[in-house]
Amino acid sequence: MMTRLVPVLTFVIVIIAVWYAAAVQLNANWAYDKAKRAGVELNFTDLVADTWSQEKPRLPAPHQVGAEIWQTTVEKKVTSKRSLIFHSWITMSATVLGFILGTALGCALAIGIVYSRVMDMSVMPWVIASQTIPILAIAPMIIVVLNAVGITGLLPKAMISMYLSFFPVVVGMVKGLRSPDAMQLDQMRTWNASRAQEFWHLRLPSSMPYFFTSMKIAMAASLVGAIVGELPTGAVAGLGARLLAGSYYGQTIQIWSALLMAAALAAILVGLIGALQRLTLKRMGLS
Repeated sequence: MMTRLVPVLTFVIVIIAVWYAAAVQLNANWAYDKAKRAGVELNFTDLVADTWSQEKPRLPAPHQVGAEIWQTTVEKKVTSKRSLIFHSWITMSATVLGFILGTALGCALAIGIVYSRVMDMSVMPWVIASQTIPILAIAPMIIVVLNAVGITGLLPKAMISMYLSFFPVVVGMVKGLRSPDAMQLDQMRTWNASRAQEFWHLRLPSSMPYFFTSMKIAMAASLVGAIVGELPTGAVAGLGARLLAGSYYGQTIQIWSALLMAAALAAILVGLIGALQRLTLKRMGLS
């Protein structure tokens, strides 16, 4: 356990140290400007203290972000509009729904591509081409079109999440379903197995490692889609709404706290998939 923790903790300490140093560098101009107007000179200690305690810094110090997260999680009721847990739940709802839809669509397309040469030649290029369109450009279009037909609330954000999450599932499942070698496929034919039996007893079990890996990527992409989906709607709830409100009012500490909360949420969701992967592969005898 310690062998695994030491490199991680070392990396975290280095990141925090660089973060503190960058906060001094980026916030120094405002500190010097205030000192000049006050007619005083700043020594290094005063400079560091000022750059690490500004109300609206260019780059907040880690302890400022940590204090903001503590205040908006532990010290606020989860039903409060100022609670990061409340906003995380809103974003997570769209993320999980979009992930489920994206995974289902990705698996269906992958099966069609593997078993149909027509789909392989026609659909796969379009699947790849779909990811070249910037999500910031297509998200408002999805919101407007769905609003025009009376669909609002959670589903439009979930559709954007689905758009980002289905691609890694398609690619991973196509690779996984094609992973059995020629000898294994020939053996199934020797046993006179049907295509359904070949799928359930050979291709699907072989694709599981690829499937779970692609789901981890899809979950992270789905979270990005949910946050992006909250931006063009002028949402008042969700981590995207917190980012938007922070940018409107120059609240960089609020922006960074929402970003770190989104990172923590992604880590939790991906970790759950990892736990499910270990359990499933162990039950299948693949780990």
